[in-house]
Amino acid sequence: MASETQDGWRIGVLFSQSGTTHVTERDHLRGTLLAVEEINEAGGVLGRPLVPVSYDPGAESAAFRALARRMLAEDEIDVIFGCSTSASRKAVLPIIERYNGLLFYPSMYEGFEYCENLLYTGATLNQTCLPLAEYLLAHHGRRIFFVGSDYIFPRESNRVMRDLIESKGGEVAGEVYLPLGATGPAVEELIDAIRIARPDAVFSTVIGTSAHAFYRLYDRAGIDRAAHPVASLTMAESEIAHIGPAHCDGHILAATYFQTLENDANRRFTAAYHGRYGSAERTSTWSEVAYMQVHLFARGLARVGQMDPGRIGRALMGEEFDMPEGRVRVDPETRPLWLTPRIGRVRADGLFDIVWGGGAPTRPDPYLATTRFEEASLREWA
Repeated sequence: MASETQDGWRIGVLFSQSGTTHVTERDHLRGTLLAVEEINEAGGVLGRPLVPVSYDPGAESAAFRALARRMLAEDEIDVIFGCSTSASRKAVLPIIERYNGLLFYPSMYEGFEYCENLLYTGATLNQTCLPLAEYLLAHHGRRIFFVGSDYIFPRESNRVMRDLIESKGGEVAGEVYLPLGATGPAVEELIDAIRIARPDAVFSTVIGTSAHAFYRLYDRAGIDRAAHPVASLTMAESEIAHIGPAHCDGHILAATYFQTLENDANRRFTAAYHGRYGSAERTSTWSEVAYMQVHLFARGLARVGQMDPGRIGRALMGEEFDMPEGRVRVDPETRPLWLTPRIGRVRADGLFDIVWGGGAPTRPDPYLATTRFEEASLREWA
């Protein structure tokens, strides 16, 4: 195959360095390139280096689609590490299937999708929303206000979270969606709606520049974050640093990775990340999952011995290994990973105190086929 050359293994890297989601996608890119450098410094895969070919889609779904087609059809690349939102993943998916490539997708996702040309390495909703719903109701109250950006991941995540909250006796205090990239008056109106509703907490799936504006205005509104936090699945360390920790301490994140995790693999990862990008930079669930999936791919490539997307994907089913976030395992039935759920609260320095941890990897349930909302509790996840 053309992506398999005497000089190295060519891989596609498709993350935005501009546009509304540039902060999180920059983290994806950094984690990806750090893993590539580590693998190459250790001798590559079967003695040959990984050779990344990278483009910037500018956070535009149409550009993701066009550049994925360029990689697969013109650059003759077979494996792509890319996409940060479900909107960009959905745009790229038909192209990946048409050219029989393999996409490694590093973001949390809404589930209800299966594709043998794709590996989902981010968290599924049962690994984030279930413990988060229980935590909010137990520690903050029953009235939850829902906000989101207007595309598939926020709407599906909010739908699942609504069902969880209501099944446990909670109440939806309001629900508002913003266009992607919305700032200014639209966000100010959202803050006004929250102040009028006076919820116990806010569940936010607002992303990118809209989220940055939302968190700053929430702070400016004088709402007590310790008592009435914004809880999210996406607002990790690098975005907190971008917004400013002074605007964000007290808010909550449900994720499977935090920079403050104490284990040897994470200490090595954060040291390498700081050495490569600067000591002031923060690792996050965005960079760690991107880093993890390149190492996962390298294992599959070494096992198969050639750049064969289908065989590499099949070779990784059931693969289990240690990463900075802990033990992970590819679920052979559904294709996402077994991951350990955690909940963190932003502290004054912009990092997270982990206030709850699941204790062990949890099986992904992307179709919510086995999850029972009424019975799920933090005790079951501990």
